[in-house]
Amino acid sequence: MENSTALYRTLLADPARPLPHLRDELGWPEHEFDAAVAELRRLGLLQPTTGTGSGLAAVSVATAVRQLLGDADSTLGELFAAARRTGDGIARLHSHYLPLQPGPPTHELVHGADRIAALLEDAARGARTEALSLRPGQDPSPAALDGKLARERIALDHGVRLRTVYPAAALRHGAVLAHVQELTAAGAGIRVAHSLPLWLIAVDTTLAVLPAPGGAPDTALVVRDAAVLALVRELFEYFWAAAWVPPDLLGRPVPDDRHREVLRLLAAGLTDQAIARKLEISERTVRRLVADLTTDLGAQSRFQAGVHAARLGWI
Repeated sequence: MENSTALYRTLLADPARPLPHLRDELGWPEHEFDAAVAELRRLGLLQPTTGTGSGLAAVSVATAVRQLLGDADSTLGELFAAARRTGDGIARLHSHYLPLQPGPPTHELVHGADRIAALLEDAARGARTEALSLRPGQDPSPAALDGKLARERIALDHGVRLRTVYPAAALRHGAVLAHVQELTAAGAGIRVAHSLPLWLIAVDTTLAVLPAPGGAPDTALVVRDAAVLALVRELFEYFWAAAWVPPDLLGRPVPDDRHREVLRLLAAGLTDQAIARKLEISERTVRRLVADLTTDLGAQSRFQAGVHAARLGWI
């Protein structure tokens, strides 16, 4: 990490410097230099160009963040299409082939809000290791939130790991925010994403509850087929990895003007020293402000803090 940071700083100061020459000047072992270049390329801070002898040039953190978000949007589009194809396939399996299959069904439709609630409570009581869910359309009514909290406490109370992803906009509703804060305090893992393709619940590796084919109201599709369950869990894990913990769940406030300015200058690629000169403060103060932001955003690095801040609209 130190080598990649030093290399990035050097390339920002002289973007046109060819990488082979720079390696000789720095005097690093070849494997260390190549590892630093690979890290910068992975983060999008070195991007292909025809303007340098090496075909690569350093770009600002803001540019790298935009590129990462653009790549994520493209991947999301592919996942949405895959989710639609999966839904169509499940509908065809259910309507045309399931009636021909002997033995207990691997798919079934459950009709009625009360029956779905009872199904989810049974699933919570039967969970043993993990319960996963995407919640794109959380009902903010007290009855719905209280019922959901009661079911999830059943699972949490006997040691089940609970992970849920909400759309970031849902937490703007005070009742939903209070609900997820209570879940977080009870030990649940809560993250948010820009958008979610569908609602789903997966319990252990035995059961998934999905929207009914055709979007029928008050109807859910219960799936027990191992192949479909594996796809459902893979879809959840993708969104979980791309989601983030909102500052509201960390007990942190939205940044003030000074912290926002530091974020903006970091995204522009300025060093701590340059930021200190720009804001007429000490480098120690800059480092403290950056540390505050990294903690508030639940980030592991300055770069990750920039990604989270961009997602939240802070820069």
